[in-house]
Amino acid sequence: MNSYFLSCDWGTTSFRLRLVEAGSLKVIAEERSGTGIAGTYQLWQKTSLPREDYFAAIINAQINVLSEKTGIPLQEVPVVLSGMASSSIGMVELPYKELPFNLSGADLAVHRYNRFIIISGVCSKDDVMRGEETKVVGCGLPDTTQEQWLLMPGTHPKHVVVNRGQVVRFQTFMTGEFFDLLSTHSILAASIGGDSALDCDGFIEGLHAGWAGNLLHTAFMVRTNQLLKKISPAHNRSYLSGLLIGAELKAVPLNIPVYVVAGPLHTPLYTLACQLLNIPVAAVIDADEALIRGQWAVIADL
Repeated sequence: MNSYFLSCDWGTTSFRLRLVEAGSLKVIAEERSGTGIAGTYQLWQKTSLPREDYFAAIINAQINVLSEKTGIPLQEVPVVLSGMASSSIGMVELPYKELPFNLSGADLAVHRYNRFIIISGVCSKDDVMRGEETKVVGCGLPDTTQEQWLLMPGTHPKHVVVNRGQVVRFQTFMTGEFFDLLSTHSILAASIGGDSALDCDGFIEGLHAGWAGNLLHTAFMVRTNQLLKKISPAHNRSYLSGLLIGAELKAVPLNIPVYVVAGPLHTPLYTLACQLLNIPVAAVIDADEALIRGQWAVIADL
């Protein structure tokens, strides 16, 4: 078995490649770029090259940079991709694995192309995920007969329900995208400003309003906060963030263990929200580490 593998996290607008030590799963080096899947697909459409070859060349260019940076020959090192790489605009479109799927990752669909190993997504009857399924595998959830609930924040957060070692259902929310749309393209945009620093009072106020109220009404309070109460744009920014997260978390039951699977941007927001709403958090799991562990679990026995 190779001493390393390359973990590729290729999103719609971003690219990240990490050299990982097999076994210990220690990240040796990392390369990032703005070469997203969407732009790569558009550029490929203008060529006559086979799709997999074109995408492979993009990845190999980044691998060469990592090799030069570390002094480690990487020509034969396997590359593991999950998420958008298996989508209709990815390296190769793969069918979704229908629910349920096992937490071991053994029944996820995998496609091999030379040294590239592409993990497909998962679907229910009315929802889809690509990428989160691999993170779920890497969460290392305890073996229990009780249902477990995973909160996976992002542009489109996922709530994933695990029962007896299998993912049995999940829901996608538009929280992150709604924040972007409302804060930049709606009538509320003029009332929102400041940097991304959290205004705790604004966040808490919005969180409770989103939890208890009607989002279509409470969202307009961002505007009236400014017009009638002279609330600052920075306060309003955090109010809107709390409002949307509060509305999302209405879906979370209060009687089963909840695991927050997130990075440094979302972890403080969602853990604070759960604390204030009396949602019991069993553990916080680093999403990047979960991705690497999940990719390793899927490929370890190939």
